[in-house]
Amino acid sequence: MKPPVPHRRWALAAATALALVVGGLAIPVTPAAEAAPVGAGSYTTTPVGPLPSGCGAMSSNPRQFATANAPAGPIPTNDWWSSLLWKRTDCSFSEPLHAHPISYDTFGDGLGFSANSTPAISGTATGVGEFHYPYVQDIRVGVAGLSAPLVKVDGWTDWTVSPHWSDGTRTMRATIGHGLPFAYFQTTGGNAQISTAGTPDVWSNSGATIGFRVNGHDYVGFAPSGASWTVASGRISSTLAGRGYFSVALLPPTSSATDRAALAATYGQYAHAHVTGTQVSYAYNPATSGLTTTYAFTTTAREGTATQTVVSLYPHQWKSLSGSTAITPTYPSARGRMKVLTGVNQFRTAMKFQGILPELPAVGDGSGGDLSTLTGHLTATRANPMDQRGNDTYWTGKGLGRAARIAEIADQVNDTTTRDSALNAIRSTLTDWFTASSGKTSRVFYYDNNWGTLIGYPASYGSDQELNDHHFHYGYYIAAAATLAKFDPAWAATSRYGGMVDLLIRDANNYRRGDTQFPYLRDFDIYAGHDWASGHGSFGSGNNQESSSEGMNFASALIQWGQTTGNTAVRDAGVFLYTTQAAAIQEYWFDVSDQNFPAAFGHSTVGMVWGDGGAYATWFSGEPEMIQGINLLPVTGGHLYLGNNPAYVRTNYAELVRNNGGQPTVWQDILWQFQALGDPDAALANLRANPGYTPEEGESRAHTFHWIRNLAALGNVDTTVTGNHPLSAVFSRNGARTYVASNPTATPITVTFSNGTTLSVGAGKTATTGAYTWSGGNAAGGVPPTTPTDPPPTTDPPTTPGNPTRYLLPGGGLGAAGSAATTTVAAANGNHDGTPTNAQVFTATGLNLAYTGGQTAFDLFVDAGTAVGNGVQVRISYDLTGNGSWERVETLRYFATDPVTGYEHYTQNAGLSSATGTLGGLSNGTVRVEVWSAIGNNPTTVGIGNQSVLRLPYS
Repeated sequence: MKPPVPHRRWALAAATALALVVGGLAIPVTPAAEAAPVGAGSYTTTPVGPLPSGCGAMSSNPRQFATANAPAGPIPTNDWWSSLLWKRTDCSFSEPLHAHPISYDTFGDGLGFSANSTPAISGTATGVGEFHYPYVQDIRVGVAGLSAPLVKVDGWTDWTVSPHWSDGTRTMRATIGHGLPFAYFQTTGGNAQISTAGTPDVWSNSGATIGFRVNGHDYVGFAPSGASWTVASGRISSTLAGRGYFSVALLPPTSSATDRAALAATYGQYAHAHVTGTQVSYAYNPATSGLTTTYAFTTTAREGTATQTVVSLYPHQWKSLSGSTAITPTYPSARGRMKVLTGVNQFRTAMKFQGILPELPAVGDGSGGDLSTLTGHLTATRANPMDQRGNDTYWTGKGLGRAARIAEIADQVNDTTTRDSALNAIRSTLTDWFTASSGKTSRVFYYDNNWGTLIGYPASYGSDQELNDHHFHYGYYIAAAATLAKFDPAWAATSRYGGMVDLLIRDANNYRRGDTQFPYLRDFDIYAGHDWASGHGSFGSGNNQESSSEGMNFASALIQWGQTTGNTAVRDAGVFLYTTQAAAIQEYWFDVSDQNFPAAFGHSTVGMVWGDGGAYATWFSGEPEMIQGINLLPVTGGHLYLGNNPAYVRTNYAELVRNNGGQPTVWQDILWQFQALGDPDAALANLRANPGYTPEEGESRAHTFHWIRNLAALGNVDTTVTGNHPLSAVFSRNGARTYVASNPTATPITVTFSNGTTLSVGAGKTATTGAYTWSGGNAAGGVPPTTPTDPPPTTDPPTTPGNPTRYLLPGGGLGAAGSAATTTVAAANGNHDGTPTNAQVFTATGLNLAYTGGQTAFDLFVDAGTAVGNGVQVRISYDLTGNGSWERVETLRYFATDPVTGYEHYTQNAGLSSATGTLGGLSNGTVRVEVWSAIGNNPTTVGIGNQSVLRLPYS
């Protein structure tokens, strides 16, 4: 089995007492209440599993690091500044806050600034590699004598935050944000003070304005009129003429003193128009398939009459800028060049929504014997259409996604038996999860009032304790619900289970401002244009996101659910998320224009985006197939954006082959389906040549064959033509276009495309016109006849019980010995004794073994090279019945490696550090091994494949 698609982090915990609003009705809820009804569904208000947790009393009071001025209602999480409010390990201050073009950090005496423009690049161009613009402090801004014991949050808006300091005598409030070259300050109790790294090069000091250079970066301090700045011993200070406000701006890099002075003068016009609010609004116009997004700034004039400001735009913004012209020079950033707008209080972008489909149309399945091949694959899924690996929210979601694809395909080829089997699996699974019966503790959602969140249990990958990945997990549920709603609209009614679907939507990315249950757009960074996966974001590199494609799965699910149920607010929110993030992915995960990644990085894609950079890596594997594949899955009709640039698809796939040393050997189906968006004939040839491939856990042979075979008929995504219906797309092969639209409603529609082509679509149908007809007949040539070369269809390989001797395998499996390989355990950079941190995880599932009464044994091959002070640690967990709970957890003492190159043997002889629970027989059980660095500042190599071995006390 391949590893999960993890997206992990750290933690926070809570109790419950609330009054919430569902469907406009106030429903009082008390801690004693077991379930809160939502239509025919319900969720529990009684905790049933681990809750969010953090520093100090954070578990019971998540607002302890917010001031009384902070907005009421649910607190935001999963943001670029979350570590400021959700303190994970440092109970006083935050991790670096990568706002761009400035990064910040908080200290007892003030706010640190970093404008580091030199990337730190590690790894190789063919293996795991990373680039970061780490926090390197230039200046620290504060109040003379300030010594605050902690920093709180005094307010936030869509992309700004206001940290607050107080030591009882002095106070300081700052406002910082994405795209803002200014930081704004209000102080009491002392002089404003700017401490510099080294002696500042003061190039201008005139009255209330001082310009200076530190570490090659130019800053300007703007005090109130009548004030002045003094410089002494590397510190710049001002009495502020007793007014208590000022601002500090970072200037773009310039090549001349004249340009620098001119920029300082321009910025100075807006220095005292402090930004006090930011807000996004968006409008989707189906008639033009256009999305207009407005980014608005509210300012308060501390003096003068200026109400406008200066902002810098990310590439995905300035490339779609509408009605304004950005100026040069530009700011460097971890996302590429940021262009500047001066004298504005808003700007707009205009993008095209290219459209999505529930599934590709069946235009090619009927050629030769391919329809027989497809129906055989479909038949093989009937008995177990979900085929899910685990019982938690993520793996249940993956199973739901698999069943939804099968239902959509089976309906198109009139295989109603398979379709209904898949729909029944979806209906029963969702209904189960959406029902919180008395005493139910599993397959249930719990609402936590303290954190304003809905947590599904069993949780996974930190979705409970760290509020990670809710958009990843819940996107599968919503998408499957949209498929079910098309065939069973009564089930999807608000009075039945539609209200529970809406709760999942609002928890992950709430589309309703002012909602008192959930924060607005929790997982989506409005200004950065993409999701963040970590709830607390408490890393030196800021927040992070790995699987951008699972974020897009959530967005496309909203479009389908909204369109199917007639909820245009949800649909339009989905279009906003989808279109904006599609543009961001092209820039920051794929760098399709080759302008944003550092030249020396050497990769055409990253597996992860960090606040300060990116990494050709994942949390769970160093295999190129998974590093690149994690941003491709799940492959659905909602992921056609991956094919918007067919040339880049070929570039991306070529890098995979190069880095892998050949064609993919794992996740082949995912990668071939992606390849089909750029070179469908080659993808089909790969599929036909490798009939014995192992399907990815959320995939089926039926869907992979359908996808690739039909793209070989349709050709590439054609982005030059759009439809006036959100569920539509256009393809082109050899100059001939195929127009596709899907109608999930009970009323026929006519779709008009931007070139005047029209398409009639029956109720509940998908229709095509142009190169191919709906029936699959070849009306315009383009695909040569095929012969039935595929082998007889088989079921997806079942999980086998295996035996008690298991090797740590590439990709995170535990199974029979494979080829020799290695994996890297990241440096600890701190003390993580007993707490898995950035662990490599290896898992075996479906185990049926008898307990012999012995103890767990293992032999891990580890090598830290010449590094001194490294210590690797292992934790082994047993889920005896595969229900998502760990009945036995064993943490071994860490193994201190020597500073000599060569493998050492880390075995059970290190002894237990801790153990909980009791071992017993494994019945469809799961065993997990986590390996991480407990101490040390260097990575450690672990030999896997046929080297490191786990011996279970079973027979």
